[in-house]
Amino acid sequence: QVQLVESGGGLVQAGGSLRLSCASSGRTFRRYAMGWFRQAPGKEREFVAAIGWTTGITNYADSVKGRFTISRDNAKNTVYLQMNSLKPEDTAVYYCALNTAGPGKGYDSWGQGTQVTVSS
Repeated sequence: QVQLVESGGGLVQAGGSLRLSCASSGRTFRRYAMGWFRQAPGKEREFVAAIGWTTGITNYADSVKGRFTISRDNAKNTVYLQMNSLKPEDTAVYYCALNTAGPGKGYDSWGQGTQVTVSS
């Protein structure tokens, strides 16, 4: 079973930056992709970014394109989310997730989340 632990959240002023990390541990035979999602109070969880674990191909939500960058360190089994030019509407709990099943199969492991708060 894989465990995912996020870190790096916090309080930042609008226009500032934060870097989230997600360390994964435990045994898994395959990592297809890892992603970041977020959920703001009263809203549904939404996709933020994803990266192919072997290909490095990235995908972003339109709302974060040009501001956020997802990357991974395969040796450390860690995925990162660099968030720049943060806006108050980026305030949410950010979750990382792991897809071991393959394309179109969804994410099967989730972290506990880390709070990001952007003040205006």
